[in-house]
Amino acid sequence: MIGVNCPEISHPDLGIKEQPYGREAKEYTTKRLLGKKVWLELDTQERDRYGRLLAYVWLEPPSSGSEDEVRSKMFNARLLLDGYAQVMTVQPNVKYADLFVKFQREAREQGKGLWGLAPAAPSTSKGGEAGYIGNARSKVFHRPDCEWAQKIAPHNRVEFRSREEALEAGYRPCEVCNP
Repeated sequence: MIGVNCPEISHPDLGIKEQPYGREAKEYTTKRLLGKKVWLELDTQERDRYGRLLAYVWLEPPSSGSEDEVRSKMFNARLLLDGYAQVMTVQPNVKYADLFVKFQREAREQGKGLWGLAPAAPSTSKGGEAGYIGNARSKVFHRPDCEWAQKIAPHNRVEFRSREEALEAGYRPCEVCNP
């Protein structure tokens, strides 16, 4: 589905561990789509580099493409609005990117779905000083009290005991909090 990224469920053969809210996103999707008729809308690219079909999934035939119609009829948008996914914009497929960012912001502000999960407590080193929070998606790490650390989706949060541990893992320091 173009424009969205749901938390992963476990794939031991691929070395993927289940991420928070992954099972809920799968169940939501299965309940809403399994056995249902859907309409697919393509964007600029028909397939990604892995050969997967890229589409916007409509629960009813689209007509105007208005914000209200996207909100009510497009499943990609419902995933964002109900907190089961995050925005993932990949050029050149950007037809609804601005709306998707708006929908994600609404879900986050309302604490819906994965945005309602309690953030993991920051880890602590033996000396008692706070650890660091990394974003697995951006590969940036932050002080636990950084405004940007607070905005990391639960399934993208990575904790580090020390600055050195974060750097060794390939993360770069936040330019706002300068950890």
